[in-house]
Amino acid sequence: MMPPHSSNVSCKREVMSIEYEINAIVSTDQFIGLLRESTLGERRPIEDRECMEGMVKNSNLMVTAWHGEELIGIARSVTDFHYACYLSDLAVHKKYQRGGIGKKLQVKTQEQLGPNCKLILIAAPAANSYYEHIGFTNNQRCWVLDRDKNISS
Repeated sequence: MMPPHSSNVSCKREVMSIEYEINAIVSTDQFIGLLRESTLGERRPIEDRECMEGMVKNSNLMVTAWHGEELIGIARSVTDFHYACYLSDLAVHKKYQRGGIGKKLQVKTQEQLGPNCKLILIAAPAANSYYEHIGFTNNQRCWVLDRDKNISS
């Protein structure tokens, strides 16, 4: 594991130290707790513990933000590190949002990737305009097959 990276973030007029870690161990309970305390919990199956455990266990790149022992942010990805990185979850605890943590999680994710690797994500509806602001381009060719659907023959 790489050493944690620190930065100071102002949160409710108090300056705190936030540490960023690459592939730190995150428990299923920590992951679910963070999703509940972020806007992402509304769009993830947080009541399906087996699914949530698999999401954490089978990610091969996780960048996390910590305030002491508390997980306050995560960028959870699946990647080959050379061509494509799918950033499937980007979550920041509500009380720490708007302090640059989400952007820093994405920067640190990109730093782990090879120079030709694309960073790909599906934006939450409320965050759609944010990504263009930080340099992403919109791709109209994304297709999604929902979990309760099967490929038609």
